[in-house]
Amino acid sequence: MSTPFLDQAFVRGSLYSDAARLSRRTQALRAAKVEGSDVPTMITKLLKPHIADGGTVLDAGCGRGTTTARIAAELRPRRLIALDASAALLAVAASRVPQAESVVADFHRLPCGNDQLGAAVAAFCLYHSPHPGEVIAEIARCLRPCGAAVLVTKSLGSYTELDEIIANSGIDPQASARPSLYTSFHSGNIEKLVAQRFGAVTVHHEQHVFRFADFEHLGAYLATTPKYELGEITGDAAAITQALRQWRPDRPTIMRSTVSYAVAVKQ
Repeated sequence: MSTPFLDQAFVRGSLYSDAARLSRRTQALRAAKVEGSDVPTMITKLLKPHIADGGTVLDAGCGRGTTTARIAAELRPRRLIALDASAALLAVAASRVPQAESVVADFHRLPCGNDQLGAAVAAFCLYHSPHPGEVIAEIARCLRPCGAAVLVTKSLGSYTELDEIIANSGIDPQASARPSLYTSFHSGNIEKLVAQRFGAVTVHHEQHVFRFADFEHLGAYLATTPKYELGEITGDAAAITQALRQWRPDRPTIMRSTVSYAVAVKQ
């Protein structure tokens, strides 16, 4: 079953054509997190043992450059490439990490030569591909022997606690039937897909827990997610908050997600 994350016109258009939407989503989740490691910190920790000579590092699907900035500061690669299909997101990344080379490109066709990269990262982006194995193969092609990749995704059941709330409130009665946004690349298939291209792979799973104190905070998050069909209140945090409060009094909402990291080394 298709999801909004696999609609390439939507992803390249309204979902990531405005960097502010992704920023609001990230801010809402960060403010709610009560359990789980900082993802950019974990990525650099996993990548550091494989950075031998400060060579070239690619951050594919870099978004607004949060991980790119952490790589630049902590790993200090000789060359750092920030790549994304969204020019709007990449412009933000370039302003945050001016020392990185900014490249607008499709990660299915990486503009890198064979055996060129010392390391690569692809965090929270491969679930936008209907064929993530092709992207993993591209990353493997571009890595030099003994080069490492860190690939990051979420579980199929991430944030499903929201489904019942959205369905019961009447905002989207079909919420519980809508497929996960992470269906193409998730915690359950990450090891198999990466091992097909790299052979040996190590996978780390970590639970993240989020506590939204009230419906205003939850509404801010829901205004940024494309999973549900919210009609005329789509993208309107204040209207979503009001609709939730009309359903029942404010109360905290707990959401959970498994974040999975695959570390693969090219033989």
